[in-house]
Amino acid sequence: MEKVTPNTRAQDTDDLEDLFENAPCGYASALPNGRLSKVNRTLSIWTGYSAEQLVGRRFLDLLNIAGKIYYETHFAPLLRMQGFFNEVALDLVRADGTTLPVLVNAVVRRDDSDDIRFIRITIFNASDRRRYEHDLLEARRTADQATAALQDLNLTLEAQVAKRTAQRDRAWRLSQELLVVALPDGIFESVNPTWNELLGWRDEELLGASFVERTHPDDLDAAQAALTDILTRPLTVPHESRFRHMDGSYRWFAWTASFEDGRIYASGRDITVEREQADALRQSQKMEAVGQLTGGLAHDFNNLLAGISGSLEMMQNRMQQGRFQDVERYVAVAQGASKRAAALTHRLLAFSRRQTLDPKPTDVNRLVAGMHEMIQLTVGPGIPVDVVGASGLWPALVDPPQLENALLNLCINGRDAMPSGGRITIEIANRWLDARAARKLDMPEGQYLSLCVTDTGTGMPPEVVARVFEPFFTTKPIGEGTGLGLSMIYGFAQQSGGQVRIHSKVGLGSTVCIYLPRHSGEVDVDDRTAKLAVLPRSVQGETVLVVDDEPSVRMLVTDILEDLGYTAIEAGDSAAGLKVLQSNVRIDLLVTDVGLPGGMNGRQMADAARVSRPDLQVLFVTGYAENAFLGNGHLASGMAVLTKPFPIETMASRIRSMIEGSKAKARRP
Repeated sequence: MEKVTPNTRAQDTDDLEDLFENAPCGYASALPNGRLSKVNRTLSIWTGYSAEQLVGRRFLDLLNIAGKIYYETHFAPLLRMQGFFNEVALDLVRADGTTLPVLVNAVVRRDDSDDIRFIRITIFNASDRRRYEHDLLEARRTADQATAALQDLNLTLEAQVAKRTAQRDRAWRLSQELLVVALPDGIFESVNPTWNELLGWRDEELLGASFVERTHPDDLDAAQAALTDILTRPLTVPHESRFRHMDGSYRWFAWTASFEDGRIYASGRDITVEREQADALRQSQKMEAVGQLTGGLAHDFNNLLAGISGSLEMMQNRMQQGRFQDVERYVAVAQGASKRAAALTHRLLAFSRRQTLDPKPTDVNRLVAGMHEMIQLTVGPGIPVDVVGASGLWPALVDPPQLENALLNLCINGRDAMPSGGRITIEIANRWLDARAARKLDMPEGQYLSLCVTDTGTGMPPEVVARVFEPFFTTKPIGEGTGLGLSMIYGFAQQSGGQVRIHSKVGLGSTVCIYLPRHSGEVDVDDRTAKLAVLPRSVQGETVLVVDDEPSVRMLVTDILEDLGYTAIEAGDSAAGLKVLQSNVRIDLLVTDVGLPGGMNGRQMADAARVSRPDLQVLFVTGYAENAFLGNGHLASGMAVLTKPFPIETMASRIRSMIEGSKAKARRP
């Protein structure tokens, strides 16, 4: 009897390993979760993947879409129930994208507790088998043998086809995803029962119809682009879009698809709940950001209020002491603090798109040139500021102070991004956007003016660029930024009918561009605000009605009117104001807040008054105005808006110009 030694055992092991690796069929072992734990060299060669690339992947990942559906609905369940699977015809997808027809056998190995230890998978090259069968038939040339073999083959093929068809029909019916076979133009040819379960549509309502009919309008362009791409390459990265339910609501689906034999085969997974949960999480994060910002805003406002209230108290003390030489200094401090408070509230209103704008035809070349010196002083001498203007620049209909504020913010951001110095370039240009360029910028096609600020600073990674316009988002340390600057610019651009876009790369700086629609009118001549002392006084004693629920504002406006020689009538709400307007009292101008108590807002009160006083001049004075209150920004003739807080000279000048304009209109024949 031959003695078994460790060397002979090792040799036997090597022989078995060589047999496993070089067998004429593919061998693989899989864990209970379906992931491959070992593969032989033959399977690696067939698939084009190395053994290291295959181990750890699911056998499911090597199949085409039809195979995946079949595997999930039949292969895995039968393995669990019966413990084996015999000669299933599937298609493996090689590393280069081509397919290999195979026959797959599988058997489950269990332990003493009947738990699955591993799954042994054997893969036969079906193309090799077909060649073998052909050679066998050629060897048996006799008519009787060939006929019998052909009959047997036909019976076997018919049985296999019937079996495979029944299996796929069962997978089609049991799938929890939307399955569809469609023509290349998106017309539905076949749908599974899940369409009725998830969306309520019956087969006869879908077959022959196009996916376009029930896709959400906002998702249609992207869905049609995805359909076109499917015709050239499989859709493996899920495309998300909304599809209409029979009750009129929409649900989100993630689609994968491929185009084979002139048909589109697609599968859609319902992700509505996932999307809702993600939206809820984002909203929670935004509310958390709002909460974090509240303390910072309160701190800023308290500092500003301390400067205003302290200055007023010191002015009162100095006047009681007869020491008037310091009063002017305290006045300057209080005015500076109030202006900074006004700028902060304008930022808050701008990013929420609720600020009241006063758009005018503007020469942006002239506006930037006028700010060049101030911007250079703000960023410091170590950062040169270059301005590249454009000849023949189109006018823009925009609020000039808000555009100045936006430009200054962008330059300050550029300065902060260059702690070691650099260069800022401001470029103004005419832009004509065709359909493709406009779609990329999410704007209507047409003519635009662009104002771009470029810095040579640190730049930003893509994940930061994606969030820079979010309210309260900032990369600056606590106390050095509120996260409102770019949000304000975004809101201002949107409210002005334009857009803002940013391009940035780490280490290569950033460029932020504001796009404003071209204005076809002429640019206004600069309107230099007149001082109160030099405005002409009234000689006819015109009457102005002041309606505001804030007593301090009524007092201020009334004092301005009295200094100009006008007669002022006050009302604290819309009901009292309308009562005066509907009387026979002479009213030459109505000055009113927009948000009023008394049952109607300022615009509604003015419209009601114009029924009996059609030529009434109206000046809306407001610190917050919904567009709907002011007719979505479209004011009737003889109406104007002034934003709180305002310089006294500006208010006086506006009142005087509106009354004089009304007189000139009345004198025309």
